[in-house]
Amino acid sequence: MAGSEAQEKEVMVVAIDESDHSMYALEWAVDHFFAPFAPNYPFKLLLLHAKSTASSIVGLAGPGAAEALPYVDSDLRRTAARIMEQAKKICASKSVNDAMIEVVEGDARNVLCEAVEKRYASALVVGSHGHGAIKRAVLGSVSDFCAHHAHCSVMIVKKPKTKH
Repeated sequence: MAGSEAQEKEVMVVAIDESDHSMYALEWAVDHFFAPFAPNYPFKLLLLHAKSTASSIVGLAGPGAAEALPYVDSDLRRTAARIMEQAKKICASKSVNDAMIEVVEGDARNVLCEAVEKRYASALVVGSHGHGAIKRAVLGSVSDFCAHHAHCSVMIVKKPKTKH
């Protein structure tokens, strides 16, 4: 009977990258869904960073490309660690100290949607870079992709413009 009473909390995945937009989205999510409810959070928080593969950055053509891969990979790992450390500091500053942290290698669109499926997440939070329609069409937007393909509610958090 005791096991059935302790209901498993739903998971909220927050996508983290090196952008200010991403860190703002994390702060927004923590401020709205975690800090006000401490210590009885309505969700389990998963901070997720999609790390690019070294080969996707270097490419495999040309002389010296293979030799560069370990250096690029090492730099990507350091960058991922720095990003996740910054995310942990944001959470800790708001007394949220039990966030799960994952760094997964791959394309962010696929990594995020797969994490939602794997964790049965009920919410995904992504920052919006606020690109215009043409840039979004050319680059492809992670937030747009997730809004259409993730099997959960997707919150696209846009950082307000500062007044000059």
